[in-house]
Amino acid sequence: MSEPEEARFGKDQVVRPTRMAEREPARRHWFRERLLLYAAVSFGSIIGSVLRALASMAALAWFGPGFPWGTLFVNLVGSFVIGFYATVTGPDGRAFAGMRQRQFVMSGICGGFTTFSIFSLETFQSLQAGRFAHAGLYIGISVVTWLAAVWVGHALALRLNRLEHQTRKWVPASGKSDARSNR
Repeated sequence: MSEPEEARFGKDQVVRPTRMAEREPARRHWFRERLLLYAAVSFGSIIGSVLRALASMAALAWFGPGFPWGTLFVNLVGSFVIGFYATVTGPDGRAFAGMRQRQFVMSGICGGFTTFSIFSLETFQSLQAGRFAHAGLYIGISVVTWLAAVWVGHALALRLNRLEHQTRKWVPASGKSDARSNR
């Protein structure tokens, strides 16, 4: 620091450029990683939302407007997918997925695909219209089937993980063990 700067700001008041320069790459890396994560979640949400709209339109065309089959279907499928994917890519899972990929699928695609906000609105509208049995049936079927789908996805992924662990007992020609088995 030059003498005029020290006189003007004091020795302790001026941040040395070398200290800032040392921290700048870490800040840029942190910011870059966050942007990539948010972009992955956003792109996954776009995919999930478009799939939800297509599924809802298809259900409306097939079954008509009487019962919200499209919402029931996407929440059932989304619950299965998130249960399966979370287990198969979890710490004891068969497949490796980085944080960004997991967030892309679970927060992005599944979050955009499932429709709990729409579920809440449809249930509320049924209650407002005095269709209490319809709303109760919808809530009961939805919650039971979605929880069952998460459980089935989880159980299937656990079974798949066990099968993979049984077949992982070989040693490659290099003599090194499978790197994934050391997690």
